[in-house]
Amino acid sequence: MVELSLPQNSRIGKGQVWPTPAGAGNIREIQIYRWNPDDGKNPRVDTYFIDLDDCGPMILDGLIKIKNEIDPTLTFRRSCREGICGSCAMNIDGTNTLACTKGFDEVKGVVKIYPLPHQKVVKDLIPDLTNFYAQHASIEPWLQTKSPEPQTEWLQSHEDREQLDGLYECILCACCSTSCPSYWWNSDRYLGPAVLLQAYRWLADSRDEATGERLDNLEDPFRLYRCHTIMSCAQACPKGLNPAKAIAEIKKMMVERRV
Repeated sequence: MVELSLPQNSRIGKGQVWPTPAGAGNIREIQIYRWNPDDGKNPRVDTYFIDLDDCGPMILDGLIKIKNEIDPTLTFRRSCREGICGSCAMNIDGTNTLACTKGFDEVKGVVKIYPLPHQKVVKDLIPDLTNFYAQHASIEPWLQTKSPEPQTEWLQSHEDREQLDGLYECILCACCSTSCPSYWWNSDRYLGPAVLLQAYRWLADSRDEATGERLDNLEDPFRLYRCHTIMSCAQACPKGLNPAKAIAEIKKMMVERRV
């Protein structure tokens, strides 16, 4: 018989049900994960009702409306509202995505919103991404060269520039990494899909001259090889990128340099 020892305050309880707005004609129910580290209580799920006729079309619009007009204690991250910054990444309707690009019309029935899974929660819908950002810094995500700097800029052919398509668009929202089972169980050592995609972005850049050092940094049973290509990362990416393909390319480079 397996026994699981859950962390303190792990059991999610039923929270407050807020009243339906008076006179509303297009009601939508939203259930939101709530947890405050300062009150010592278990997490809960609060239920809110908003009038979509008096709200923007995106999930983030609903969250902002709730915070502004119903419950100012609700806490979440947001910034650009255009799918560029990655701040509002959360789990909506069972899928990691961006609240600013997920529409109410894409969710059937009750809208259920939770923080990104398998990360420590700072408060409510805010995950602690300290480890995620530290891993990103560990791959040294900047151009490294040994050649003298040119007087203008580093030149690159159109063909070489095209090799970065599908890589540079990553916004580090962490949707892919927090959807990866290997990252759930090994996030202390496995870099995860987002960081490895970023690593390949520099390996694929024809202007970068630190390929050997970058590959040496990734040559580890855990940092790279915990990927089992189950494709959860590609399915979750709100930008339509394929981190699994980038990871496969890194593995290919590892093999080729041994030949």
